[in-house]
Amino acid sequence: MGCCRSRPVFSVTMLDDRQTAAPWPAAYPQGYAVVDVETTGLARDDRIVSAAVYRLDARGAVEDHWYTLVNPERDPGPVWIHGLTSDVLEGAPLFPEVAAELSERLAGRVLVAHNAAFDWSMIAREYARAAVTAPVEQRLCTIALAKELRLPLPNHKLESLAAHFGVVQQRAHHALDDARVLAEAFRPSLHAAARDGVRLPLLECRPLTEWYDSPVTPRSGYRPAQAQGSWRPSRKRPACPYPNPGRYESDKPLMQGMRVAFSGDTSIDRELLEDRAVEAGLHVATSVSRLTSLLVTNDPDSATSKTVKAKSFGTPILEESAFTHLLRDVAPATAVAVPKPSPSSE
Repeated sequence: MGCCRSRPVFSVTMLDDRQTAAPWPAAYPQGYAVVDVETTGLARDDRIVSAAVYRLDARGAVEDHWYTLVNPERDPGPVWIHGLTSDVLEGAPLFPEVAAELSERLAGRVLVAHNAAFDWSMIAREYARAAVTAPVEQRLCTIALAKELRLPLPNHKLESLAAHFGVVQQRAHHALDDARVLAEAFRPSLHAAARDGVRLPLLECRPLTEWYDSPVTPRSGYRPAQAQGSWRPSRKRPACPYPNPGRYESDKPLMQGMRVAFSGDTSIDRELLEDRAVEAGLHVATSVSRLTSLLVTNDPDSATSKTVKAKSFGTPILEESAFTHLLRDVAPATAVAVPKPSPSSE
């Protein structure tokens, strides 16, 4: 584990405050924590093997940076990507042993990451396993910000964002260098947003305290090794018992049996959001078809396969906040699923 508080010399010419013509937006956050984590994989029971944080002030200037290895207590996964072998990680601290240091760097700041939904979900799950609440209230995805700024990128990879701003990558998939590259690319993005009066695509971060279900040990509040992967067991959802009443209609309640699909980043953990939909009597669909009642997405202008299909089918599209509001009062199937008479019976 290491901790550095130097101010690195950036390899690009950074925008200074005089180049931001418009007054700095008062609604912008007061500080940012640019984060990158390397993991054993992409599933919900995978673990963090390294983490890095660059702390930035309100206008994106670097304050300090920090990096640590983390012992995942399991196979390190794709070593050919992150380069961290079992031997390297054997003496590294467990996540609960670095949680306080990480919290110190995240507290009071917006978490910034490239594909922030992934980094936040991995961090939130590690905190949940350790029975500690992550001190993060909002996150910002630099992919979403690049879309808001309409940057002419060939794709949404970090290397493309870095190349656009002239940032040189030195060790791709090394958490500290990826965080450095993102910090360097984020500052000019932030200044461009401030100059053009762009609303930052901030999303809420909710701790996963609802998911505790296995005992913790006295040592650092950590769950025993045999419990890993069992703190929120994987399960196959039962089929929705209600018939599909059709498409969602604006200004009307959701109805039990409606087929709901999700696309893109969500402020509530996706699995938790889907669970709430199922508990309300909705059918969670993994794809969009002509039978889909509505698509929930915070980025309706994205060109994902789901949003493209939804628009081609005329499927209603709702933002997450509107959907979660409607989840509070879902109409029962018995009150709405009335079959229409067939032409032969008229």
